[in-house]
Amino acid sequence: MYDVAIIGAGVTGSAIARYLSRYQVKACVIEREEDVCDGTSKANSAIVHAGFDAHPGSLKAKMNVRGSEMMEDLSKELDFPYDRNGSLVVATKDQDASLLDKLAEQGRENGVKDIRILDEKELKEMEPNLADDVVKALYAPTGAIVCPFNLTIALAENAADNGVEFFLNTTVEKVERDGDHYRIETDGKVIEAKAVVNAAGVYADAINNMVSAHKYHIIPRRGQYKLLDKTAGQHVRRTIFQLPSKMGKGVLVSPTVHGNLIVGPTAEDIDDKEGINTTSEGLDSLSRTAALSVKNVPLYEVITSFAGLRAHEEGGDFVLGEAEDAPNFFNALGIESPGLSSAPAIGEYLSDLVAEKLGLEKNPNFNGKRKGILDPSKLSMEERNELIKKNPAYGQIICRCEMITEGQILDAIHRTLGARSLDGVKRRTRAGMGRCQAGFCSPRTMEILEREVPMSAFDVTKTGGKSKLVIGYNKRV
Repeated sequence: MYDVAIIGAGVTGSAIARYLSRYQVKACVIEREEDVCDGTSKANSAIVHAGFDAHPGSLKAKMNVRGSEMMEDLSKELDFPYDRNGSLVVATKDQDASLLDKLAEQGRENGVKDIRILDEKELKEMEPNLADDVVKALYAPTGAIVCPFNLTIALAENAADNGVEFFLNTTVEKVERDGDHYRIETDGKVIEAKAVVNAAGVYADAINNMVSAHKYHIIPRRGQYKLLDKTAGQHVRRTIFQLPSKMGKGVLVSPTVHGNLIVGPTAEDIDDKEGINTTSEGLDSLSRTAALSVKNVPLYEVITSFAGLRAHEEGGDFVLGEAEDAPNFFNALGIESPGLSSAPAIGEYLSDLVAEKLGLEKNPNFNGKRKGILDPSKLSMEERNELIKKNPAYGQIICRCEMITEGQILDAIHRTLGARSLDGVKRRTRAGMGRCQAGFCSPRTMEILEREVPMSAFDVTKTGGKSKLVIGYNKRV
C-alpha cells in the first residue's frame, strides 16, 4: 500500500514527486511510456514565461509567476540549463499597440517584476532583426529559457533518489475507490494507494472521470515547431512573442539554452490524443507567421520539425486540488502553457495539499541536490585531459555534431532512472540532436546500450514500445 500514487511522469508529475519527497512518504509514479518526459514535456517551446498574459487571479497566473520565481534556484539545485534571457511581445504598425499596455497592467497585477513598454528606437537597438513593421513592445526581463528534457529528468531523478518509486511502461487502465483507498489497475499490476494525484496530461480527463461525477473534457491542442541549427542561434537574443490570441501566445522566435533557434508553435485543436504528427500546412504557416515579428529568419537552417499536444481544458484554467466527491484524489489537470513554467509551483502546491491531508511529516533526510551529466566541453583542457586519463571513455567522441562522448552516454545509462532507448540517451546527453539528427551516431549509441544495459540489439528502440530499430538480418556469416 502506497501513501500516494502519481499518474504521469511528465514535468508536472515529476515536479509533484520531487516536492512530495520532502515528506516522509511511500510514493510511486506510474508512467505508460518507457521513460519520463515522453509526452507533452518533450515537445514544447522550452520557455519560462514571465506571467503577464494569464488572467489575474487565475491558477495559471499564480502558478506561472511563482514557478518563474523558483526556476533559477531550482536550476542550481538540480543542475539543468536555464537562461534568463528576457522576452518581448511585439506589435506592428497595423496592430493595436494599446493591447501591450493592457498586458503590462495585467502583468503588474499578477506580480511580474520590472516589465515595461519599449519604443521603436530602444527596441531595434535591443533586437536588430525584428521585422521592420514592429513599432512597440512589452519587455519582461524575467522571461527565460530552459531545457525541458533536463528539467523533467532532473526532477524525476531527484524524486527517485529521495525514495519515490517509478513504474515505467505501465499503463493505467482503471482507477476506483476501494474503501479507504484507491485501487489502480494497470496493464501489468494492481497498485493500491491512500491518495492519487492525476497528472496524466491529455488523458487527465479520462482518469478524473473514472472516479468523479464532475466530468472534464480535455481538447488536444497541437503545436508544430521548427528547430534551426546552432548557426542560426544568435538571430535573436530574447524570446520574441507576437500579440496573443484566444488560441494562445502565438508563434514565437527564440534562442534555446543549447544555442539553436526555435520557431513555433501553431495552435490546432484536434481529436486525436496521439496526433503528434507534423503537417506541411502547419509548418508552412510558421514561415509566414514568424516573419511578422522577426525578419530574415534563416529557415534554410532547419534541422528538424516536431509537434506536441497541449492539454487544453474547456474551462481555460489549470484544475488543481482535491476532487469534491473523491476524497484524496487530487487533480493536476488542464496543464497547458504556461505549464512548463508553472511546474515547480504546481509541485510545491499539490505536494503540500497532499501532505496536509494525509498528515505527512517532513523528511529529515531529504536531499534537494542533484548533479547532472558531466559535460567535458565545460572543463579546461588540463581538467579534460585528467578526466580522460582516469576514464578513457570521455576521450571517445560518439556524436560529432554535439561532441558527446562515450563517458556521457555511459553516465546517462547507469544513473538513476537511466536511459534505455536512443531518445532516452538523446534527451539526457544531446547525442543525436545535432545537424545530422542521429544519422551517424545512432549505431554507436545502439552498441553501447546493447553492451551496458545489457540488451539484445533486437530490443533496442528509438523511444520504447514498437519503435525497434533492428528487425532482422540481411546476411549471416
